[in-house]
Amino acid sequence: MTGLRLTGIHKSFGSVETIKGVDLQIGAGEFVVFVGPSGCGKSTLLRMVSGLESVTRGTIGIGGRDVTRVPPARRGVAMVFQSYALFPHMTVADNISFGLRLAGTGKDEVRRRVAEVAEILQITPLLERRPKQLSGGQRQRVAIGRAIIRNPDVFLFDEPLSNLDAALRVQMRLEIARLHQQIGATMVYVTHDQVEAMTLANRIVVLNAGRIEQVGTPMDLYNAPKNRFVAEFIGSPRMNFFPARVGAAKGRTILDLSGRRIELGGTVEAREGDGVQLGIRPEHLALGDYACELFEGRVDVVERLGNETIAYLTVHGSDGPVAVRVAAVREPRPGDTVRVGMAGGDAHVFDRGGASVGRLKHVS
Repeated sequence: MTGLRLTGIHKSFGSVETIKGVDLQIGAGEFVVFVGPSGCGKSTLLRMVSGLESVTRGTIGIGGRDVTRVPPARRGVAMVFQSYALFPHMTVADNISFGLRLAGTGKDEVRRRVAEVAEILQITPLLERRPKQLSGGQRQRVAIGRAIIRNPDVFLFDEPLSNLDAALRVQMRLEIARLHQQIGATMVYVTHDQVEAMTLANRIVVLNAGRIEQVGTPMDLYNAPKNRFVAEFIGSPRMNFFPARVGAAKGRTILDLSGRRIELGGTVEAREGDGVQLGIRPEHLALGDYACELFEGRVDVVERLGNETIAYLTVHGSDGPVAVRVAAVREPRPGDTVRVGMAGGDAHVFDRGGASVGRLKHVS
């Protein structure tokens, strides 16, 4: 297995700089996901690793070898694209083995390796079919098989599931996770879907405007976001935010929240009187009577998702709609006025610039 190192990576298109100094070490056998909003540079970064985009400044190392100026075919990487890019006139077996045959590999070796890959991906019965006879999920398996058969040092996935319907995305997500466990290769995966990122990654790299905001395990990013951008991006529904002011910081912190003074356990790196943003995830809020009551709100929309219900409230002074996970037995109705309090868990505090200045606890 082989690791990957990015050092001081910059990318400019003319006068526009899209990647602004990325440093990242990916260990051998890791599954790392690049995630971020459209235009953040995640696909550009992946294409630079593959060699399909040149590097304006910086170095790319694969297995301790500098490949910054090495052609794509000699980097030891294989890439799976958003589009399947299969040859329509070829069978599945021929599509998978195309690269080997192009390299002059013997017929017996080609057949053996195609059979191995087909077994791994559970597509052996499909080897004589052509792409038009396959479903979307089967075509994506073939595209992955074409990458596996090359036995690369690093696998690169560029939003490979975005063309699939919801059910197929879940199925292929499980298949990719199983594949990583089975072959143990280093994988770098690009997506804008945080659910894919949270469920697949050993570590997530959150990108924004060409820079890395935070790198960590899925739960590290969820539980300890280093800034408001990460807190908003990781988690569905997103974290709720409320403007507040620090009232005191002596063992416990008093926050002035829209005229209501609330007390939370712990301290923050902020001075008395500082304006801050209080961030609370939907599962850490609840409807009803609580010692740490925060506010009243009007229910606008109720989403029933089967395993959970999300109520969206209009709350005076909040930064957008407030989402609360509620028990089905206590489902509110649109138009209801409800009281909302903290129900355990952390409250995150961010300064005016969006940087995290601490986490506070619900005081019972």
